[in-house]
Amino acid sequence: MRALVLAAALLLAAGAGAVHAATQQEVEEALTCQCGCGLTVHACNHLQCPSGEPFKKEIGERLRAGEDKDTILAAFRTRYGEKVLSAPTFHGFNWFAWATPFVALAFGTVGVVFAARRWRAGGGRQPEAARPPEASGDPALRDRLARELADFDRET
Repeated sequence: MRALVLAAALLLAAGAGAVHAATQQEVEEALTCQCGCGLTVHACNHLQCPSGEPFKKEIGERLRAGEDKDTILAAFRTRYGEKVLSAPTFHGFNWFAWATPFVALAFGTVGVVFAARRWRAGGGRQPEAARPPEASGDPALRDRLARELADFDRET
């Protein structure tokens, strides 16, 4: 019985550490590193990064102090502005950054469907101007064509 209680306590302790690490990673991935690499704080691979390392340290301290993700992100946003967030928020004009790709995709789909229907309605027929003229029965025109082609061949 003692072994079972001890095993359960160990599992809970291991799970608590994993939750803390996941929260640290989650907050780090929600912030963009300010060193210019364009990566998240968690993904920044610069050794001794001048902004990433202090961010990680501060995030860890704030998590140990009991602050939640939203509070930590709000503090960084207040200090560095909206550019520190790795994803735009839905507040203000930022909704446009989220909606634009979907609107463009919808317009593109409508355009392709419209073009396909229009092409299909034509039945693949050639326009009138692109059709070759039908053979004419006028012998004078045929003789003139033959002479002009012969003259053309001699010139080249």
